[in-house]
Amino acid sequence: MNANTFMQTAIFIVVLIALAIPLGRYMAGVLDGTSIVVRKIGRPVESMLYRIAGVDPDAEMSWKHYALAVLLFNLLGALVLYAVLRLQGMLPLNPQSMSGMTPDAAFNTAVSFVTNTNWQDYGGESTLGYLAQMFGLTVQNFLSAATGIAVVVALIRGFMRHSAQTIGNFWVDLTRTTLYILVPLAVVLALVFVSQGAIQNFKAYQDVSTLQVTSYQTQSTDAQGKSVTQTLKTDKQTLPMGPVASQEAIKMLGTNGGGFFNANSAHPYENPTPFSNFMQMLAMLIIPAALCVVFGRMVGDGRQGYAVLAAMTIAFAAACVGEISAEQAANPLYAALHVDTHASASQAGGNMEGKETRLGIAQSGIFTVATTAASCGAVVNAHDSLTPLGGLVPMLLIQLGEVIFGGVGSGLYGMLVFALLAVFVAGLMIGRTPEYVGKKIESFEMKMVSIAILLTPLIVLVGTSIAVLTTAGTAGIANPGAHGFSEILYAFSSAANNNGSAFAGLSVNTPFYNTMLGIAMWFGRFGSIVPVLAIAGSLAAKKRLAVTAGTLPTHGPLFVVLLLGTLLLVGALTYVPALALGPIVEHLTMIAGH
Repeated sequence: MNANTFMQTAIFIVVLIALAIPLGRYMAGVLDGTSIVVRKIGRPVESMLYRIAGVDPDAEMSWKHYALAVLLFNLLGALVLYAVLRLQGMLPLNPQSMSGMTPDAAFNTAVSFVTNTNWQDYGGESTLGYLAQMFGLTVQNFLSAATGIAVVVALIRGFMRHSAQTIGNFWVDLTRTTLYILVPLAVVLALVFVSQGAIQNFKAYQDVSTLQVTSYQTQSTDAQGKSVTQTLKTDKQTLPMGPVASQEAIKMLGTNGGGFFNANSAHPYENPTPFSNFMQMLAMLIIPAALCVVFGRMVGDGRQGYAVLAAMTIAFAAACVGEISAEQAANPLYAALHVDTHASASQAGGNMEGKETRLGIAQSGIFTVATTAASCGAVVNAHDSLTPLGGLVPMLLIQLGEVIFGGVGSGLYGMLVFALLAVFVAGLMIGRTPEYVGKKIESFEMKMVSIAILLTPLIVLVGTSIAVLTTAGTAGIANPGAHGFSEILYAFSSAANNNGSAFAGLSVNTPFYNTMLGIAMWFGRFGSIVPVLAIAGSLAAKKRLAVTAGTLPTHGPLFVVLLLGTLLLVGALTYVPALALGPIVEHLTMIAGH
């Protein structure tokens, strides 16, 4: 990793933290109801929405009631989105007359966007009309992101309150998050993207003349029914249109990741310039980073939030170094052929396969780490073309539970679950009942922590095993051997952890993968949300403990190291055997081939 790429990484991290701190202060005021925006400016609109929905904003919920509201709301969202996708051929704002999705593809897509995964095994510009993109996908981009933030706020209230039986009102949290945080930020970011060249219109697709005539071959059938190859020529190209910038903004801010186009953020209509690329990377991580500040302010000790933020930042920086170094290293198989692939200070060289020359290895590497450290899944380069170790980094970031910043809400509540595990381990070492932010951590909390941490690896490893042992699972593999296994492992890791990115060599638009991955996405999302809310309810009912000489400080460097160690030991070791069969053995094979 040369000085140029090091500086790019450092500048990105500095800008991210500098913007996250004031945003976190604003969000804390919104979420606890003290901000003037909530008390005066937005009160009429907010009150009107509650009256329309029949919601009493002053009625709080127990954790079970809160969890039920989360599940029913998202189930209803999945059913509505499924209907839109199936019936889009009869719906307006469909200038290209796109037909409805198949049942298995609609199921997979509906679950994907409701769970904040945004896994896409179809080309957006060739599959969905404008109404399906906006009313279907974009709406869920807002609501799934707001759900994640609402859940983490409920968990934070568990630490704040004592001897309480409630953890807030889900409908109030959902409304305020959407109205005062997500919508304003998305509007501003969409305008920034438009200023850079991202399109925003409702035009039909445009046919334009190309600079030269293009020849291509196609297969057809002659009069005798035999397959023949025909050579055709064209001087026209169809350019897709649509309301792209608005979807792109919430796609990044909500760590959703689903692209308007098949090429996702590598498409110039979605990501026109290096500045828009930098803004997209910031948008992915700005709210997850700001939520750490929210945590510290709401529990009354800002140091607690900064300790979690420090752990996330250190891990993110290390991942960037590993990813960029792996991609800038020369491929020994190319070196044997006397092909110069060493990276220079000007970004040339290294593994440029699958990357855009306008962005280079450093920006592609930071984007790859950001999108898999968060639960975003947006891409600017082909993850399937990464080196074995370069592919290992994003895969491992996903498998860690995407808690290194992570998705909006889900990243912080995932990291707080690991924090509870860390203080429990520390308590075992010193023979003292563990405490975190003034709350005693006992058997019930640890049972819920165990479920939240172990459920996702169970889904990933069982799903991968079924796929590699069945004909329907192996039929989609285009690359046999270790890389083919990596593609399947990445797919289930991405689905269960609600990321949405993929190793593209695996054909997954089949009934088997649409169904299996849809199930993995649903239980990966809500199978962890329910125990997190149970922890929130249990902590809220407890009394706050006074700090004593025996209390483990959870706001200093020692705790940051303990938290990172727990994350690596528990999160990484769970997947080591599977990783050894995929990217690790692929790397060793590449070296041996040299």
